Amino acid sequence: MGARSSGAESMEPRALLLTQKPEPMALFAFFQTILLLVSLSLRTCQSEVLSEPLPLTPESLDVSINSAQRCLHLQWRVHSLAYHQELKMVFQIEISRINTSNVIWVDYYSTTVKWNQVLHWSWESELPLECATHFVRIRSRVDDARVPEPRFWSNWSSWKEVNEQNSLGHKASSVFPVDKLVEEGSNVTICYISRSHQNNVSCYLDGVRMHVEQLDPNVSAFHVNNVAFVRETGTNIFCEMDPKDDAGTVLFVSKVLEEPKDFSCETQDFKTLHCTWDPGSDTSLVRKQPYQSYTLFESFSGEKRLCEHKNWCDWQIAQDSQEMYNFTLVAENYLRKRSVNILFNLTHRVRPMTPKVFFKNISATNATMTWRVHSTGNHRTLLCQIELHGEGKVIQQHNASIKVNGEYLLSELEPDTQYMARVHCGDANHFWKWSEWSGENFTTLEAAPSEAPDVWRDVKSELGNRTVTLFWKPLSKSHANGKIRFYNVIVENLDKPSELEPVPIPAPANHTKLALDQCSYRIHVTANNSVGTSPASVIVISGDPGNQVEEERVNVTADGFSLSWKPQSGDVTGYVVEWCDRPQDGSCDLQWENLGPNTTSTVISSDAFRPGVRYNFRIYGISTKRIAYLLEQKTGYSQELAPLVNPQVVMSNLTSHSFTLSWKDYPTETQRSFIRGYHVYLKPKEGQCHPGFEKAALSDNSVCCKYKIDKPEQKTFVVENLQPESIYEFFVTPFTSVGEGPLDAFTKVTTPDEHSHLLIRIILPTVFCVVLIMIVCYLNSQWMKEKCYPDIPDPYKSSVLSLIKSKENPHLTIMSVKDCIPDAIEVINKPEGSKIQFSGTRNSLTETEITKPAYLYLLPAEKNYSGPGPCICFENFTYNQAASNSGSCGHVPVPPTAPSQRGLLTSLENLLKALEKNYMNSQGEIPAGETTLNYVSQLASPMSGDKDSLPTDPPVPALCSEYKMQMAIPLGLASPPLSENSSVSSVTLLDQGDHHH
Repeated sequence: MGARSSGAESMEPRALLLTQKPEPMALFAFFQTILLLVSLSLRTCQSEVLSEPLPLTPESLDVSINSAQRCLHLQWRVHSLAYHQELKMVFQIEISRINTSNVIWVDYYSTTVKWNQVLHWSWESELPLECATHFVRIRSRVDDARVPEPRFWSNWSSWKEVNEQNSLGHKASSVFPVDKLVEEGSNVTICYISRSHQNNVSCYLDGVRMHVEQLDPNVSAFHVNNVAFVRETGTNIFCEMDPKDDAGTVLFVSKVLEEPKDFSCETQDFKTLHCTWDPGSDTSLVRKQPYQSYTLFESFSGEKRLCEHKNWCDWQIAQDSQEMYNFTLVAENYLRKRSVNILFNLTHRVRPMTPKVFFKNISATNATMTWRVHSTGNHRTLLCQIELHGEGKVIQQHNASIKVNGEYLLSELEPDTQYMARVHCGDANHFWKWSEWSGENFTTLEAAPSEAPDVWRDVKSELGNRTVTLFWKPLSKSHANGKIRFYNVIVENLDKPSELEPVPIPAPANHTKLALDQCSYRIHVTANNSVGTSPASVIVISGDPGNQVEEERVNVTADGFSLSWKPQSGDVTGYVVEWCDRPQDGSCDLQWENLGPNTTSTVISSDAFRPGVRYNFRIYGISTKRIAYLLEQKTGYSQELAPLVNPQVVMSNLTSHSFTLSWKDYPTETQRSFIRGYHVYLKPKEGQCHPGFEKAALSDNSVCCKYKIDKPEQKTFVVENLQPESIYEFFVTPFTSVGEGPLDAFTKVTTPDEHSHLLIRIILPTVFCVVLIMIVCYLNSQWMKEKCYPDIPDPYKSSVLSLIKSKENPHLTIMSVKDCIPDAIEVINKPEGSKIQFSGTRNSLTETEITKPAYLYLLPAEKNYSGPGPCICFENFTYNQAASNSGSCGHVPVPPTAPSQRGLLTSLENLLKALEKNYMNSQGEIPAGETTLNYVSQLASPMSGDKDSLPTDPPVPALCSEYKMQMAIPLGLASPPLSENSSVSSVTLLDQGDHHH
């Protein structure tokens, strides 16, 4: 805030001096004396007036308000001043706020006061005038040297009240100033007015709560110092006392208007002056007008022009040959004004027009550039600068002086290359500025390739043949001299000279495969474009397989792999270093580098190198015959990484006191660094580490014992000094220079008892023998079946059926008992016993303690059989059945004589009926005391049965070649004597202990 004043300066009183003239007369002298006395009297009177204090109190005080500028304008008069009197006076002004006792401003204003003069003074408030009532009063004091001391202040004028709150209207609350525009960095006071008494007022500046000071019960205010520019749309201000009583406004902050920079004017045609400048920051805001404006004023002509643009303006040159110009550029906005001035001579501000550029006579290495500049008048001499650009940079610069047209020969160009040539010109006499650049692109013609391709090979031998993959690098643009269309490959057999035929390989191929034998070959490779052929690149594939060298580790630096080798004595034309860029992909992207004969070291770097990948480098020497021979082989990592996998460990040789761990080697492709050894971790049950082990903490904070194997080629380890019947856990991981492998799960192993190996020595042979016997039995299962449990004969397939000639039933398939005519029957009684249950039926039999089995003898049916024959019987348990009906059979008394037909006690018919009945009732029970039926085979050997069950003197039957009949009869069956018509030779019934034939 401040004060401004205006007023008229007082004039010093002038004394009237009287001079006496020599003539005329005494009358004139009289009047002169009278006039002198009057003058002295007036001066005396005036002196008396100035020496007395004058009550010069300010009157007619009037105060006006400018709310937008927050200004109070005061005006007043001093009525007590005499007519035409001028005095130097001092006025003291006091301003109070809210009440008269709260004086906030005191100022002194000095000026020379004239009679009836209106004095003015202004004061700017930091607080919006709407926020509070203001009071103003004034008093004065004479400060003139003509007035002697003491000098007193006049009385105060009455307080003048200024109240702008009356203009608030009927709003419940308001925030002031309303939409205020200030410059960035200004200090602003904001007030909040409410018609009700305020309590807990909160005000926010762009969302940030501000500290509020309460001026009176209805007014609160806060200050914002060094206000910042936030956005063009303004900064939001919001105040509230409760949700129903709030108000807000927008504070517009503009950038500070800057003085225009780089103000200059120039002409290209002596018709128009083009003036430009840098306006700096734009102070324009979206919702506040007017924006900043620029005015151009020329002092010599007195003309003025309002510029339409913020950074340039055109001025028409007059035809009166004006050479000197003095321009003033005025920048102005709502808050302030800035200006800048330049003075210049028109002929010194000439900038030529942009040239027109053309090209002609373009060849592979030369081109002619021509250009034309529009006349600037009087054919002024121009200095022109030519630039030739290639691959985005300036490669040639030239200067030339011209009048209107210019021409320059561009030489030493590359074939089939695109260039850009440009030119600009300036006044050679009074150089001001270069013209705008003007340029055009052009391309030179093609030429034959100037360099041989860089060729290398990869040889693989298989089954006496060789597959040679021939690689070549594309020629650089500077050597290709045009687009390469194809490559010619010529293979020359050095052992068997033959006609050479080139094989064209279309571009952009960079390799080809050749199938060669064990002879030596010379291979020529050339590159061809539309103009010609490049020099040939020659490489020889020798029939000698070459030597093998040991692999060494390579040193790695920040720049790449540092390789070095021993210099070779003899004629060496150079060296080649080859490697694979991406060996981890499974396919070798072969790379190589050719080096001179005096080079014994190099650094290999590539963007394709990856951490954790092993790269193999081979260094070859190239002889004068273009034969490559291997010198050294090196391997290394661009950056070693910790292993990702652990070896697959196999445990063996487990004893009660030790076990052996073994693992296989890693494939080289999977190793992420050089393995320096292995760590064997062991967790013993007792927690104590064995000799050679040391305690170690794992990444999971567990503690175990660790053994370090320093030899990476060692792949076995014996864990000793173990306790029997104890649990151990082991884990093996490799270690490298950058760390060891991941922490995997431990494998548990339990040591056996000390004597368990003895049991194993006994059990294993036993198990082996049992298995061997089972295998032998399985292989001989058919033989075992035949010997132990032969197949049961099928009665439906019996050969006996073929012997029966039944007239009644010619299709008989089952032999009936009554159809059988036995030769002899021997019945052996069985002792009584308990009933038993057959396994295949539901009926129970009497369980009998069989001491001797029953036998059934079938003897040969011969008419004149008189004695025992060679046929004997055997017992067939399969057909051993019990008689079903005790009433159908009985004991037959048999005398102890030799059997004969006359001795048969039972008739054949009754016997057959009984046999048939017994056969049909085979599922019945056999009561105690009854006999059983036995099937007797004529071909059986007596040794096949139970020797104890045979008679003491069994009859020796005659040799039988076939069965006469098969049948079953109940043991102890009683029958009437046989008739003579019976065809049975003999029937013998044997009692227990006796044998009858």
